[in-house]
Amino acid sequence: MTTEESFESTKPDELSAFVGKHFIYTYENGWRYELYIKNAFTIDYRIHSGIVGGRWVRDQKVHIVRLAAEVVKISWDEPTGTNVSVAFNLAARRIHGVIFFPRWVADNPQKTVCFQNDHIGEMLSLRDAGPTYPKLVIDEFATISFMEDCGVDNEQVIECPPDLLPPAYAARKA
Repeated sequence: MTTEESFESTKPDELSAFVGKHFIYTYENGWRYELYIKNAFTIDYRIHSGIVGGRWVRDQKVHIVRLAAEVVKISWDEPTGTNVSVAFNLAARRIHGVIFFPRWVADNPQKTVCFQNDHIGEMLSLRDAGPTYPKLVIDEFATISFMEDCGVDNEQVIECPPDLLPPAYAARKA
C-alpha cells in the first residue's frame, strides 16, 4: 500500500455492492431516516422523525469504506457542524449510527429543518455563531425496514421533503 492509498477512505472499486442502495431505517429511539448511496462519494437523505425530522439533503459529500462483504461505513461532516458516522450491515439489516450535534443544533434543532441545499449560507452562519460545544451525541442501533437498489446517480430517489411523500411511504417493508 502506498502512502497515498493509506489516506484514501473511499475506494470506489470496493463499493459496488453498496452504491445505488436506498434504505429506510428506524433507530431504537424511534427516529426514522432514509438514505440513498448515490455514488462512491455522495449520499442523499431525508429525516422522517426525530429532533430534526423534516430535514432533507442532496449531494452530501461522504467518506465510504467497505468493512466486510456486506458491511459499509459512511461518515460525513455537515455545514451545520454536525458529524455523522453510520455503519450498515446489509446481511443483518442492522445499522449503528453516531451523530454529533453541535450545541446550537441540540438547542434549536428546528433551525436545520429545511432542504439544506437551499440554505448552505444560513447553516454556515449558524454553525459559526455556535455554540458548538458541548455536543449532543446520539449513539444508537437501527433496523433497516426497507432496502432496494435504485442504481447510481438516480436523482428521483430523494427529490422532495418528507411531508410531500405519500402516506405510509416511510413505513414500507422490503
